[in-house]
Amino acid sequence: MFNGWTDNLLVGIQTLNQILTAGIAITAFSLFLYSLSFNLRDRVARSFAIILMCVVVVFTTEALQNKSIPNWGIDALLRLQWIGIVFLPASYLHLSDAVLVTAGRPSRGRRRFAVRFMYAISAGFLLLLAFGLLLGPLVPDGKPAPHLQRTLWVEVFTVYYVAAMVWAGINFARAYSRMLTRSGRRRMLYLMAGATAPALGSFPYLLYGSALAAQYPFFFWGLATIINVLVGGLVVVMAYAVAFFGVSWPDRVVKSRLFKWIMRGPVTASLALAMMTIVRRIGALMGADYNAFVPLSVVVTVLLFEHAITLFFPLWERYLFFGRDRAELQVLQSMEERLLTEGDLQQFLEAVLAAVRDHMQSPSAFVAALDETKLSLIVMGGNRAMLDQDALPEALEMLGNGNGGDHHEFVWGKYWVLPLHQRKRGDMDRDEIPPLLGLLGVARRGDRPMEREQRDALWLLAERAALALEDRQLQQRIFRSLQDLQPQMDMLQRLRAAGRYDSRANLLSEDVPPESDLANWVKDALTHYWGGPKLTNSPLMQLQIVRELARDHDGNASNALRALLRKAVDQVRPEGERRFTTEWILYNILEMKFIEGRKVREVAGRLAMSEADLYRKQRVAVEAVAKAILEMETQTR
Repeated sequence: MFNGWTDNLLVGIQTLNQILTAGIAITAFSLFLYSLSFNLRDRVARSFAIILMCVVVVFTTEALQNKSIPNWGIDALLRLQWIGIVFLPASYLHLSDAVLVTAGRPSRGRRRFAVRFMYAISAGFLLLLAFGLLLGPLVPDGKPAPHLQRTLWVEVFTVYYVAAMVWAGINFARAYSRMLTRSGRRRMLYLMAGATAPALGSFPYLLYGSALAAQYPFFFWGLATIINVLVGGLVVVMAYAVAFFGVSWPDRVVKSRLFKWIMRGPVTASLALAMMTIVRRIGALMGADYNAFVPLSVVVTVLLFEHAITLFFPLWERYLFFGRDRAELQVLQSMEERLLTEGDLQQFLEAVLAAVRDHMQSPSAFVAALDETKLSLIVMGGNRAMLDQDALPEALEMLGNGNGGDHHEFVWGKYWVLPLHQRKRGDMDRDEIPPLLGLLGVARRGDRPMEREQRDALWLLAERAALALEDRQLQQRIFRSLQDLQPQMDMLQRLRAAGRYDSRANLLSEDVPPESDLANWVKDALTHYWGGPKLTNSPLMQLQIVRELARDHDGNASNALRALLRKAVDQVRPEGERRFTTEWILYNILEMKFIEGRKVREVAGRLAMSEADLYRKQRVAVEAVAKAILEMETQTR
């Protein structure tokens, strides 16, 4: 009876360990995808992605092993598992070197050579594994689990493994000693703590075949379970610390995005897998190898947890990540949700015009907005042929002659025209007329005057249209201010991000922008090459070369930037006469799409390629222009 109880307990521990192993594999793979999606251009993130890939290989192959797989399958999985273990030491040293460089301690060549040498050693162990020298044949009845027979090379690898981890730990400690800010020291501690996760996670596999693991299975599986619990948490901690490298987002955005990714990905998948395993094991105990509750439990778990995330994430985000700035950020979130876009404005005004036409039984109505001194048609309802848009300035002139004061309509051709004024403010005089926002026009039916009820209803609808135009005008001013602030905000965010780990960052002059950011800015500026906010408000205006060129263009920064773009595009041009051959594709795309302003379909047809292929080639062309600008900026500095 005692033996049966201990056997069931051991099986329970092994089942829990299997669930944890699968959960770690899912978490590591999800975080690997996160690294690929957001900050792979950073050295720290790239080296961390290699570690995560090793962890995915180790724990996925472990999770796939069960009694239903034949011995040859177990043998193949165990050898695949060692591919991840073999490359862990080199990837750890790679990560520690990248962190040290980010902390302001660049390599003079020795550390870079050491990292490459460690990868070469790991590749050598991989060759030993491939030729069957690193590990021996499969021991299918081995204790505490099936494993590959140990060889002398396993002992050599263990020494290499421990030495590499100690070396990486020293580099992490050196990076920590260079942190002067609280946030930098805190996150470096997180990184150092999390860095122990893969090292701990691969440790039990180094014990396979040893006398300790064979004689004390409870100790081995209990230790493996505890280590897996720690690994699951520490991998997330490490991913959290690495998520701040290479990005200039505010801390709250990094935390919120990573938290949502973890909840929707590994947590949901791990819960579903755990429920599936538990329900299947319960079914097996009851004598049913398969039951319909297995897929049902998975579906219900996924749907319920995803619903809970959608429902409660705004609360978690507000109380976990907003901190002392909660009030300001809630205002911004509320503004984003209630923002009146051009489409929303048009939809609202169309509803107002429909009500106007219905109430007045009118065949046509329109709303025109006044932008500075220009009157432009915003929405038109009904018979468009009745309105001569070119004659709209005449209506504005009639209003200027005193025909349309506050709440006084006037006749303009076939239309009643109502001036739309801004709401009165408290600092205005009683007789002062507020600024004009636009006009509401409604077609008349003959020469019949408006009845009192019609007039009251029409002016009520006009006030609603005026409210929409006032909101539009206010938001346009806000957007212009934000566009003016964007280059400075981008610079401050980049300096703040660099200053997290390198205390000298804020003492340096503004660095040359990253090539990825530069490519996006170049594309936006090229889109508005002949004029527009993406050119006039471009962050490229902050480049030193643009300031130099502005001197040759009478201080006009827009013309200077346009000249810079033209010069960079010309550098992409091959020598000789312009042709429509393969080597001219990039230049022809830039010239036709941006400089000449042709449509995508027209350019694709002229160059005999699909639109999808055109967009791919366009990205390459824009990156070539960005690279040329980066070289010119570097030379200027």
